[in-house]
Amino acid sequence: MRWRSILAVTLVAGLVAPRVVTAQDTRPGVAVMPFEDGGSYGQDKEDFEALTVGIQQLLLTEFAVNDQLRVIERGRIADLVRELELGASGTVDPSTAARVGKLVGARYMVFGTFIDWYGDFTLTARVVDVETSEIIKVERGRDNRDKMFSIVVDLANDLTRGLDLPPLARQAFQQRQQRSERIAPEALRLYSKALLYADRGDTDRAVELFTQVTREFPEYTEAQEALKQIQQG
Repeated sequence: MRWRSILAVTLVAGLVAPRVVTAQDTRPGVAVMPFEDGGSYGQDKEDFEALTVGIQQLLLTEFAVNDQLRVIERGRIADLVRELELGASGTVDPSTAARVGKLVGARYMVFGTFIDWYGDFTLTARVVDVETSEIIKVERGRDNRDKMFSIVVDLANDLTRGLDLPPLARQAFQQRQQRSERIAPEALRLYSKALLYADRGDTDRAVELFTQVTREFPEYTEAQEALKQIQQG
């Protein structure tokens, strides 16, 4: 092994090998709960159900672009939601969000709601300080449903502004905005449904939809990554 070779060379040279200490990741941790449907009309029920996890993952992806943040993977949240049976009530409050945040080692928890009124789309997100269980910031975005990706990109940036969270660099943020305008709404709809099926354990259906997104919308690389992960087990 490489570390043994390094140690051997050090001993031959008559030096004392220093103890290797793994640096702790001190970046502020951010986690996102599944978003709740606040009462939507105009699409199939399953499409709205898919958005609960689709929006969650979209926000996580935008946070992850900022390498100064430590993002908690959605899968860890999904496991806790099932374990604690949080999905049964369908409602998340600050204390519940803080409880989950402590279990996954997050500093901040994001949760919220969406309402799609026949294409008039409103997304509201709240940030909870895990240590105090208090809501410390609320942001809202509203536009046509087809602009959902842009709403999420803007919302992710707005949520970090004013908190103890480093914002995404201006140039990188502009690039994310421009990219969001190029991604077709249908890609987000299919991607969200694929996530929903994956959470349900319907791997075949999830693979089918991830593959469709990858084929029809190759620029949406998130689907390619999700497909690779689910195929690798």
